[in-house]
Parts: sequence; C-alpha cells; structure tokens
Amino acid sequence: MRLIKYKKITGKILVKTGLHIGGSVDVIEIGGIDNPIIKNPMTNEPYIPGSSLKGKMRSLLEWKLGKIDPDGGLHKWCNDITCPICRIFGTSSDDAKLGPTRVLVRDAELTSEYKDKIHKEGISLTEVKYENSINRISAKATPRPLERVSAGVEFDFEILYRVFDMGDKGKTDEELFKHVIDGLRYLQQDALGGSGSRGSGKIAFIELKIKDESAEDIDLFDIGEVQDES
Repeated sequence: MRLIKYKKITGKILVKTGLHIGGSVDVIEIGGIDNPIIKNPMTNEPYIPGSSLKGKMRSLLEWKLGKIDPDGGLHKWCNDITCPICRIFGTSSDDAKLGPTRVLVRDAELTSEYKDKIHKEGISLTEVKYENSINRISAKATPRPLERVSAGVEFDFEILYRVFDMGDKGKTDEELFKHVIDGLRYLQQDALGGSGSRGSGKIAFIELKIKDESAEDIDLFDIGEVQDES
C-alpha cells in the first residue's frame, strides 16, 4: 500500500438559514441560553466542526447506498474493500485490507472577508430563535431559546481525500471520490446541525475548487525555520 496523492476540495460554506451546532455551557446564567452553539474558545467565534460535516455526509451516503440496517439503524459493516462508506470514512473493523480513512474534513472557520465585515459594519454573527414546545393535552407552551449562526455568515471549507495504491495504482480510490462530491451535494439539499426539520441548517457550498497534489511534491506552508541539531 502506498500513498499516491491528495485530492483537495476548497471553497466556502454559506449559511442560508440559521445554523445550530450545539456546544457546551459551563454555567447557565439567569436569562441565559441553555442551547448555545459551538464556538472557538480563543476567539468566541462560531465555527463548523469537521466531525459535523463528515458525520452528516456519511449518514446521507449510508442512506443513499442502502447501508443502514433496518433493525438497528447501524451501518452494515462490509468486508468488501470497494465499499464506499468503509473505505472513504473509515471503519472500526479489524479488516486492515481497507487501509486508512480516505477523507479528512477540516474544521471550518470564519472567512477573513467576513471577519473584516464584522469589524467594519458591526454585523452580528449569531441570533436567538425562540421555539415553543406544546403539550398536546393542556396546550401549554414551553419556550425554548435556540442560539444559531445567522444567515449570510461564511466559513472557509477544506476537505482532503487520500488516494492510495493498493495494487490498483489508485484506480479504486479515484473511482470512489465521486461519492465525496455526492455527499456534499446531498448535504446541501438536506440540513446541517440540529433542528433541520424546523428550518435550521440549510447551507450552500460556493466557490468550490478541486486540486490534485502529488504526495511526493506537496508545498510546506508556515513551517518556519528548521534547526539543524546535529
């Protein structure tokens, strides 16, 4: 098995409707929100975890490819090395013939352009959507505030896809790459994060670019000066 190259997908994620990817809250203050979004602890700015993107892509592709067990709702683990789900997203199986996970999904941070827009125009990054839980018997409404990333916010987006030669010169990995593109397409039609069935989480991938990078000839960025300690 040999790593041949990386296929890189870059672009932006545009939030079309309020986006809620839940974070943790250490202290709930009076009047505070108990359903906050996840934020960078250093900047207090929202971001989209790579795990959220990868998990939703995988889930949608499992449904599309019929990999859901109707009894338990779990993925049907395969021994077939050409299984798109196991090969692309990884498996807990001990079957080493599959090789490592092919897709690497980065956390999506705010674009530099949008950060500048915030500072210059004072635009808010988040909103609070108030929903009501209705008791069907008493008709009593219980408010539940939900913090969301506001519509219009943009995040930088990057996915790396590793192409391995497993005796086929990378042919199988190249063929399965189309499923990654399908996963993005399905996600754009579906919803990301929580409350998708109630209007949240519609996104769009914009300015997408796909680039091949040879594993033997990849540029190094921001590596700094290498000290020779010999």
